[in-house]
Amino acid sequence: MEENPIPIYVIEFLSEEWITWTAFSILVISIPLILARVLNRDQKKLISYIMGVIMIIDFISENVGYFISGTWDIEYNLPLHLCGISSLILCVLPFMKNKQKLFQFVYYTGIIGGIMAILTPQLNHFDGSLRYYLNFYVSHSLLIGMPIFMYLHLDLKLPKLSWFKLWVNVNILLAIIMPLNFLIHSNYMYLAQPPEVDNPLVIGEWPYYILLWEVFLLIIAYLVYIISKRRITL
Repeated sequence: MEENPIPIYVIEFLSEEWITWTAFSILVISIPLILARVLNRDQKKLISYIMGVIMIIDFISENVGYFISGTWDIEYNLPLHLCGISSLILCVLPFMKNKQKLFQFVYYTGIIGGIMAILTPQLNHFDGSLRYYLNFYVSHSLLIGMPIFMYLHLDLKLPKLSWFKLWVNVNILLAIIMPLNFLIHSNYMYLAQPPEVDNPLVIGEWPYYILLWEVFLLIIAYLVYIISKRRITL
């Protein structure tokens, strides 16, 4: 794998830093779900709007931070990783009238991508500031918490084949982003080279790890569907 031309900071699994910020993420995910138990439907909608606004603020502040530091670059900062795409969707989803189709996509990508990012965090252009930690962990926590909140409390549905449609849609994205990566020399969705984190789902070099991701995505998405249909609440 080629050396990454931008500074990469990987938080070691089960380190004190990892435990601290993972606990923070659990708190961010849990608070809206716990509050929802004593709220009426209109108040639950308001909570979803607040989370959407937080996602918008987080997205803007992150990119403004890159611009101010002079590190914003088309090769690295477009929201074309799966988590970035999911974040953009969650910025607008609470305010949309017809949420169902986008919800089915972001439910899986948000939960799967958010969990992977928190378990194996890779921070690009990391500057050590509290703002950077908050940008990363608030957004990835809400990637998990918002879809779960909307599923449990806003009556959004997961049809039987939603997990398989997710796999199809991700492959459509792959077909678009892979040639874009070659065109602008980027690595969005880690389709040009694997991430630098120690992730058990990253096996082998390019393109073999991508082929294995295809299998893993199907399995994990189906497991998320099965678990979600049990509608386990906090």
